Amino acid sequence: MSDAQLDAALDLIRRLKPQDVGENLNTIIATVPELQEELLSSVDQPLKIQKCSQTHRDYLLCDYNRDADSYRSPWSNEYSPALPDGMVPSKDLRKLEVSANDAFDIYRDLYYEGGVSSVYLWDLDDGFAGVVLFKKGSPQSRDASGGWDSVHVFEAVDKGRSFRYKLTSTVMLSLKTSSTKLGAMDLGGNMTRQVEQDLDVDARDPHASHVANIGRLVEDMELKMRNLLQEVYFGKTKDICNDLRSINRLSDIAKDTQRQADVLKSMNR
Repeated sequence: MSDAQLDAALDLIRRLKPQDVGENLNTIIATVPELQEELLSSVDQPLKIQKCSQTHRDYLLCDYNRDADSYRSPWSNEYSPALPDGMVPSKDLRKLEVSANDAFDIYRDLYYEGGVSSVYLWDLDDGFAGVVLFKKGSPQSRDASGGWDSVHVFEAVDKGRSFRYKLTSTVMLSLKTSSTKLGAMDLGGNMTRQVEQDLDVDARDPHASHVANIGRLVEDMELKMRNLLQEVYFGKTKDICNDLRSINRLSDIAKDTQRQADVLKSMNR
């Protein structure tokens, strides 16, 4: 594998439709198999759902809970298909992972009212790292469909009395409509933002402190990114559509503009 091949593959994926990133990624890997590990760890793609065979609860699949061709369930800590020597967090970190999954499951229910969430943690030399995942799809219908996937990767580095949290969040959004009245529309894309912050950790109950700190960072980031999508991306799309094709007749808009000008002119006399 060469750096030129990897750069070319990543550049190609960026130029293709975001909605087809999974299919495009599989095609590139089939063409150049030696790029598989680098591409799977570098390219964000919509999350997939799998059911835990022991707890019968849904969990999300990503590169962070994958070992070889198996995926670890956050509920049972077991791999499917079974992988006896698969990577798992240390005993203490596993307790934190269980608490984080319970907390973010409540968060998911409050903010998403459905969908699936998963949290995976792994050990670092000077702390720990993890990922918080959310997936929500709209009810399937013939006229419209959509999906929201958010991936929050973080590091927590021990600084003595506090921890330094570095969060990298990616949101993938897809919208698709098709009807005789509105026609067909297929929009999709992703957005990534980062934040870094030092926060205190209570030595008497570090697990609760970590869950609260990570939860606050993820909540703030999701709200900011959602507002950006609504105000900037969709707002800009609306402005462009209005410039290209007016809903009302241009003659009526011109008359309204002239009336406003006349009113302002009379007020300034």
